[in-house]
Amino acid sequence: MQDTLKREHIILGVDPGTLYMGYAVLHTVGQQVEILEFGAYDVHKLEGQYPRLQKEFFFLQEIIDKYQPTCLAIETQFVDKNPQTMIKIVHAQGVAIAAALSKDVPIYEYSPMKIKMAITGNGHSTKQQVAGMLQRFLHIPDEEMPKKLDATDALGIAYCHYLQLGMPVSEGGAKDWKTYAQRKGLVEKTPSLQGGTQGRLSPAAQLAAALATVSKKKK
Repeated sequence: MQDTLKREHIILGVDPGTLYMGYAVLHTVGQQVEILEFGAYDVHKLEGQYPRLQKEFFFLQEIIDKYQPTCLAIETQFVDKNPQTMIKIVHAQGVAIAAALSKDVPIYEYSPMKIKMAITGNGHSTKQQVAGMLQRFLHIPDEEMPKKLDATDALGIAYCHYLQLGMPVSEGGAKDWKTYAQRKGLVEKTPSLQGGTQGRLSPAAQLAAALATVSKKKK
């Protein structure tokens, strides 16, 4: 994964749902991140689960054809108290994965806790907190924030994958995240109390550091 972050990526993030499917497309080059499109695809007015899944499948194929994503990032299965709800979500996940496979798009999966930890630093944060942090870090105007949290959930999934691209791997003796971040240009210079400048991790680096912590705990 060395220098992977420096390359151009178009990341399609999908939050599977049976009534509303969150989707987000990010264009990234190095530390530059641009939102190409995000929203919640509405199928709730259709009668029956399978017609809804079919519409989601075709919609995702259209999004893939339009933006030519280099990967699909999707949330992994979660445990729900209602087995029927969980089964429906799994079906929606399968549809998204099938749409990507039909277009030869690589797939990456992330757990809900890992995504929340990457965005907020707290694996148990709320959807509203995730949305708020994404708005702050991606500079999204209030008027462009979607009403459906499915959209920001998908954006969080895509952004989580973007952060994963910059994880420190075999960096020739970089002993910690801060050293790695300095080498990769992820450190902002801010005035110090003594009149000089001192390194401070940029927001993106802080989020990536949080994600790195989660990865280490799971090993």
